[in-house]
This record gives sequence, structure tokens and C-alpha cells, in this order.
Amino acid sequence: MKQSLQLKLGQQLTMTPQLQQAIRLLQLSTLDLQQEIQEALETNPLLEVSDDDDSTPEAAAPDQLASDDGSESDGPLQSLEAAARDDDSGDSDWEAAGTRDSLPEDLPVDTQWDDLLPAASAPALNGEQYPESDFESRNSASESLRDQLLWQLSLTRLSDTDRLIALAIIDATDTNGRLILSLEEIFDSLAEALEIDFDEVVAVLHRVQQFEPAGVCTRDLQECLMVQLNQLPESTPWLEQAKLIIARHLSQLASSDYSQILRRMRLKEDELREVLALIKSLDPNPGQSAVADEVEYVVPDVFVSKQNGRWVVELNPDIAPRLRINSDYASLIKRADSSADNTFLKDNLQEARWFLKSLHSRNETLMKVATKIVEHQRNFLEYGEEAMKPLVLHDIAEAVEMHESTISRATTNKYMHTPRGVFELKYFFSSHVATTSGGECSSTAIRALIKKLVAAENPRKPLSDNKITKLLEEQGIKVARRTIAKYRDTLFIPPSNERKRLV
Repeated sequence: MKQSLQLKLGQQLTMTPQLQQAIRLLQLSTLDLQQEIQEALETNPLLEVSDDDDSTPEAAAPDQLASDDGSESDGPLQSLEAAARDDDSGDSDWEAAGTRDSLPEDLPVDTQWDDLLPAASAPALNGEQYPESDFESRNSASESLRDQLLWQLSLTRLSDTDRLIALAIIDATDTNGRLILSLEEIFDSLAEALEIDFDEVVAVLHRVQQFEPAGVCTRDLQECLMVQLNQLPESTPWLEQAKLIIARHLSQLASSDYSQILRRMRLKEDELREVLALIKSLDPNPGQSAVADEVEYVVPDVFVSKQNGRWVVELNPDIAPRLRINSDYASLIKRADSSADNTFLKDNLQEARWFLKSLHSRNETLMKVATKIVEHQRNFLEYGEEAMKPLVLHDIAEAVEMHESTISRATTNKYMHTPRGVFELKYFFSSHVATTSGGECSSTAIRALIKKLVAAENPRKPLSDNKITKLLEEQGIKVARRTIAKYRDTLFIPPSNERKRLV
């Protein structure tokens, strides 16, 4: 094959380390960003936290920082956006990132751009400000169900053989308090090492089932509820009737077939209502209630509030400290010096500049996206979920002149604090369905309508999916029955036969 030289013109997007850093910072959550900033402060001596309010060129406008050769460079995300648009359009002319039109000054939603690099976070509370009673809860690890059962086992007088059987039963109990192995399997695993009978395993099981919380180490829901009922005092009202329903009519109770239960139990509706109230007081998953859930706090990235009749968008001033470049170390850098110390300072200075530019670009992008979301979803802020408008990533990408992938990164694990609660930015995006008038209705609004209709339904005769479809059609919303069923499942609303109950 003959070798030859050819000249070819093409475009290629190069992912430089600085661009990768900007993309990584953009998709980080608030807590991850704080860890990233702390790590940068610990590893880069040129970065420091500004303790005063006097803004420096490094802290106030990192996009104006010059590179080592004295020339100004565009922000990393702006370069990525320009490359992505040119790559998508196929145009050979490159558009300068710095020449894009900025957002108009008379937006219907006010935006405060002074907080692009937030002020220093609030100081941590010292030990004297914490109540002493809260010390244990803040410093102790949560105890698992297994730990609680083992602690109760250590206080129980059992023989060595029975204790080994009890340990096997506890090990076979899941976090809900239910046995994941049958007694036969537990017996087979112990029979080779211990000379025991199957009846001894059953006897130890009944002993362990007396542990707290009531209903643990049970084989199924029926046994779980019966164990809890058996531990109630004999003087408990309607106790015998509740045991009879659990023992004989659990399937009718699950399907809400109250007519069969009334006929077979020979009870009146008022009496059955009292019995059901006792049954509903039981815990079908006692293991979950025994272990306290770990609380995960959400730190909002932006705040939205209404001031003087206008919705104002502000960055959370506590998500990151105000950073700047250490002027003392920067003054030690000499241009013509190539020593190891000078090279180390120059490299860290460049990394600090890029980090500040990436952080500035992240905050600027987040503000643009949040502002456009609030501008589009003002009806939701005014009237609630039923007024939510359809919105997709492409709509915001066109409004802020960015790529959809950038919008996706900017809205993932980012939260907005509004007067109606704290929502992830992804929450404001939803698909749409057509209306009879030719308009569009968002899926979020439809789910809110379904929730409202179910909340107002007659418990004796719940609304079926077909009935909900007809009610929405009367309001001009065309939704298929299977779509209603899908939205109902996402709202954790059971079918109509399971929602039927006595008033």
C-alpha cells in the first residue's frame, strides 16, 4: 500500500485537566463541594479563606485572572459549551465563549449576582452551646436490631446448647424482624454439631420471640401479629376478636372484604371498627421501628423568596467559604527562576487560579439555571403542584445557551429552598400530556390532582383508575388508565380494593 501525506481539517474537543475539574465541581453536591474545597485548602498553600469582607481580584472575579503568560482565558465551562455547540451544529466557525449575550437586566425574576462566591460559612458551635443531654445522641453509633437481640440474649438464662440455637435464630433474622430461614434449615445447620431435637429449636424460638420489640424472629406476618397480640394484657378490649381475625380471616382482611368478616364473625360495623383499630396498632415490621433511622440533612444550594412582589433567587451563602490566593506566597514567585521551590509555587498558583475559576463558573451556571427554572415555574411557587408547567432540560438549555449535559449536571443533587419546601432542581422537570383545549399539562400536576381526588374520595367506595380517568377528562386532561395506574404507584397509593375501609 502506497504511503502518502494528507491535510485534513477537523474539530476535536480536548478534555484538559482544568476542564475536567470544572465539570467535576459542577456535578458535586453541596456536601461534596465542601469536602473538595477543604481538600484544596489542605493541599494547596496558595489558597486560603478570606476572613474579611474586602474582596480581592482573586476572590471577587476569578474569571479575570490571567494565566502565567499574561493572557486572559475563558472559563472552562464556557469553552466546553462553545465546543459542544460547534460540535453539534457542524459549523466550521468557532464562536468565542466570551461574546455570548448575557442575561437581560429586566428579568421577571430578580437575581443577586453578588453572591457568586459566597461569604464565609457560619462558625461552628462550640461544645458549650450543645446541651449535655444531646452529647450521647451526637457521638454514639446507632444500634442495630441484632445488637439489641444479642444484648437481651446475654441477660437471659439459657443452657449453652439453647444459647447456640438462639444465636442461629438471631443470625437468621433480617432487619424487619422476620426469619429468612425456615426452622428446618436452622435445625439442619445445627444438627451435625449439636445433639438436639427439632422440638428444642421450636421451644427456643418461642423464647426468643418474647424479646423486644414485640413480634421479632417470626416466620410470617400472621405469626408476627399473633405474637404481639399474645403479649397484650388479657383485659385489652376486643383482644379475642382480633386474634380470631388474624388466625382465620387474614386473607379477607388483606383484601378489605369486610362483608365476609362481618358475616363470619357475627359482628356489627361499630364493633368491627374497634377490632380493626386494635389490629392497626400492631407493627408488621417491628425490626424497623427498633432501629432509629439515620437522618440525612439536605443543604439547599439556592434560596427563593418573594420580595416586593418579585421572586428573588440567591445562592446559599453558607455552601462554601470565600476563597482567595495568598498574596504573601504569590509575591515570592519569580518569573526567571526555575528552582524547585519556585516551580512548586508557580504550579500551585496556576492550580489555585483554575480552582477559583471553576468554582466561579459552577456558581454562575447554577444561578443561571435556577433563575430560569423559577421564571418558568412561578405558578408553582404561587399556587402549588397543580400549577406546575411541563419543563424539560432542552428548554432550560436553550434559555441559558448551554448544552443539555451541562444542565443535567447543574440540576443533579442540587436543592432549592422555596416557601413551599426544599426541592431538588430535577423536581421541576416533568413531561407533559395533551389537554382537550390543545394545551399541555405536566405529569407533576396530574399526580397532584390524583392525590387530591384520592384524599377526597369516599372510603366506602374508593375511586377506581377508570373513574379517575373520567374525572380528569372532565377537567380537560386526557390521560390513559394505565398512566393513572403508573402515577398512582409512584405516589404509593394502593389500588381501590385495598383503599376500601370502614368509616
